[in-house]
Amino acid sequence: MSIQRRQFVKSLSAFAGSTFLTPLLNPLISAPIGKELASITHSSPEDAATDEDFWYHVRQAYTSSNNLINLNSGGVSPHPKMVQEKVELYTRFANEAPGYYMWRTMGRVRESTRRRLAKLAGCSPNEIAIMRNATEALETAIMGIDLKKGDEVLTTDQDYPSMLNTLEMRSRREGIKINKIALPVPSEDPSEIVGLFENAITSKTKVILVCHMINLTGQILPVRQIARIAHKKGIKVIIDGAHTFCHLDFQIPDLEGDYFGTSLHKWMTAPFGTGMFYVKEENIEGLWPLHGYPEGEDDKISKFEHLGTRSFPIELAIADAIDFHNSIGTPRKAARLRYLKEYWTDQVKDIPGVYFNTSLKKEHSGGIANFGLEGWEPGELGNTLTGQYQLYNTAINHKDIKGVRISPNVFTSLEELDYLAETIAKLAKEKR
Repeated sequence: MSIQRRQFVKSLSAFAGSTFLTPLLNPLISAPIGKELASITHSSPEDAATDEDFWYHVRQAYTSSNNLINLNSGGVSPHPKMVQEKVELYTRFANEAPGYYMWRTMGRVRESTRRRLAKLAGCSPNEIAIMRNATEALETAIMGIDLKKGDEVLTTDQDYPSMLNTLEMRSRREGIKINKIALPVPSEDPSEIVGLFENAITSKTKVILVCHMINLTGQILPVRQIARIAHKKGIKVIIDGAHTFCHLDFQIPDLEGDYFGTSLHKWMTAPFGTGMFYVKEENIEGLWPLHGYPEGEDDKISKFEHLGTRSFPIELAIADAIDFHNSIGTPRKAARLRYLKEYWTDQVKDIPGVYFNTSLKKEHSGGIANFGLEGWEPGELGNTLTGQYQLYNTAINHKDIKGVRISPNVFTSLEELDYLAETIAKLAKEKR
């Protein structure tokens, strides 16, 4: 038995009957960028964003493909090697006696993960449920709020398809009405967006579903201002934060929403199939879970987690992803992601035929940008970039948004973005 294995088993055994389980989450595999971090500790986030020596070491922490340039972090991101190794370690241990180790040991240890997520989110652990993705979290909110026939839900036609489908299902089943706002593309006037929401509210509006960042374009919406208007009228607010947690620098309560759902396998680069659901504590008792729960948990966040058997190893490894994220720091990551967007867009924005569906100003977008080329359909452009040039992206074909979404991450190199810019310039000439 290896030393690492003995340490792991010893820590599990020692704390199996205790509530003080945090030591299990102490990294057994050191974060690979700890020493390099010292070089930027005293730098501003903006200065750190351009320190290529530091970001080179961050890149080495991932097992990035040499055959495909991944510019689709908005879909799902790889997790760092240290997190991959922890998932494997926890899985091997669980497999020795799954029923015992997962339910009696790992099930308790995950409470430390909840506490650490809450600290990162800036809220109470009593307000955080661990889920599988943003869709599950947001569907819990959408399906769990009591509504009756004739009640109205206000959202936009740019929200994520799964959320719109969930609303439409409730409409078919219960007779609620869904009102959708068409947003300007791009937008650099938050007051215009707030006004669109305010003007669309009626006496029957009970819920507003709003994206913090629109997945199609990376557009940041003024969710706090929208929430304040809604709350004055007694309206609940669900915030779709799938693309902002660990991407932008904020804390969830600052947004003033009632519910917030996000995926952790996007910008925090946690294991695949991990997500988080925030419910403001005063709203827990009035929200129904997707799954049944025992009597006595009406006001407990745990009532949203009665899913049955699931992968405790990947849930435990969320804590290791938090370690890695914190070794960079949210302000530095946010600045780096914006810098990467600016780096490639600055190279192509003046090329004839190139247009953007995303504001390039930092207050209106983060690391995501959506661009198009005149003469190219989104699917054709997206497939060409991926198939011929190995630049993996997401094609968007919405009635108001036609283009390709580019979403690099901390493992993306400037050399890769130079190649993207060169390719865009080449393709722009082909149909000129």
